[in-house]
Amino acid sequence: MSAYRVGLIVPSSNTTMETEIPAMLRARAEIRPETFTFHSSRMRMKHVTPEELTAMDNDSLRCAVELADARVDVMAYACLVAIMAQGLGYHRDSEKRLAEAALAETGATAPVVSSAGALVEALQHLGAQRIAVLAPYMKPLTATVCEYIEAEGVKVVDSISLEVPDNLAVGRLDPAQLIELSQRVDTSNADALVLSACVQMPSLPVLDAVQQLFDIPVVSSASATVWQILRRLGLDPVVPRAGVLLAG
Repeated sequence: MSAYRVGLIVPSSNTTMETEIPAMLRARAEIRPETFTFHSSRMRMKHVTPEELTAMDNDSLRCAVELADARVDVMAYACLVAIMAQGLGYHRDSEKRLAEAALAETGATAPVVSSAGALVEALQHLGAQRIAVLAPYMKPLTATVCEYIEAEGVKVVDSISLEVPDNLAVGRLDPAQLIELSQRVDTSNADALVLSACVQMPSLPVLDAVQQLFDIPVVSSASATVWQILRRLGLDPVVPRAGVLLAG
């Protein structure tokens, strides 16, 4: 049985990625002979504001070096908006900087993925050209996220912002509300729905249920991150009950 170490770079107030990513990868045990362990390093952030996001992102290099000390097989920068708030296309620079920092300090090499890059690449992989988005952010930050995605060639036709600035409160949102919100956001001209454009807003408990309501792909930042983690490990990106993206 193959065993993999997954490193997570997370905001200090994030409680969801260390729940949803392990849940998805452990579900693979039903269909693949693999095991995963999870190892985190944290960046201080409590409120989802541009100032705190920039300060937090500056701390990401330290986290990459710490995880490299554990010789993880892959690292995931698990904060979508922190990347997208730093400028268009920044996920490419961030992933490169983190990998280079880890190599320079420890001599270890491991692929680096980001939730921001994973979501963009997943949408492109699905052939999505027009999407609807659900996000917990204040409206200006949701606009930043939509602008970032559109700069990557995917048009956002509608979005809903829950306007919850406290990141800990975002992690306590009831995922069941996403079922009703998915019916409110306008998907009539969309070819994919982003159920949670935030790795802290819980969505996995309802991801498959919402997928059953739509004939277009339903993805989340977390499911896209798992998809990219598996691809970077050279594994087939398949997870049971996690939407079309991970259905194989």
